[in-house]
Amino acid sequence: MPRRNRPGRRSDGGPPPERELGAATGWARAESGADGDWLVRTVPGSQATKVYRCPGCDHEIRPGTPHLVVWPADETGSVADRRHWHRACWEARARRRPSRRY
Repeated sequence: MPRRNRPGRRSDGGPPPERELGAATGWARAESGADGDWLVRTVPGSQATKVYRCPGCDHEIRPGTPHLVVWPADETGSVADRRHWHRACWEARARRRPSRRY
């Protein structure tokens, strides 16, 4: 019987390092920038079912559009602190500030 490969396993049997944070936060990754520490989750187009407004460009993110959900990494971040961003707007946030205030 052929051996079954199990990609992404560590030698000590635990989950891969990039998934440890994700498992605790709903598959989010940590990002740090001049504006602080953030948790970032990718939303594929197949799971994007609502209309959101991107704080980077103030345009709608239509259903079916892949995007990012971002919230502060500190313990005070809550559901109310989450924002849905276009990927390009999130990556350009250091060059341009959000155009809409919440």
